[in-house]
Amino acid sequence: MDRESVLRVRLDVLLREHRDLDTAIVALDEYGRADMLTLRRLKKQKLALKDRIARIEDEITPDIIA
Repeated sequence: MDRESVLRVRLDVLLREHRDLDTAIVALDEYGRADMLTLRRLKKQKLALKDRIARIEDEITPDIIA
């Protein structure tokens, strides 16, 4: 596999994790089963994943000045 293929696979995994965290956060918030510390921790993980996703997307499609 070339570097771009590896990055795309990694991106898919991170996007799936991000979606799963979002679903978990919404479910816990709706049912009121999580304390604020747990929700804060999950939201922080979600933001970290978002940053990693953005970095990988930048590597796959770099900015091109036209």
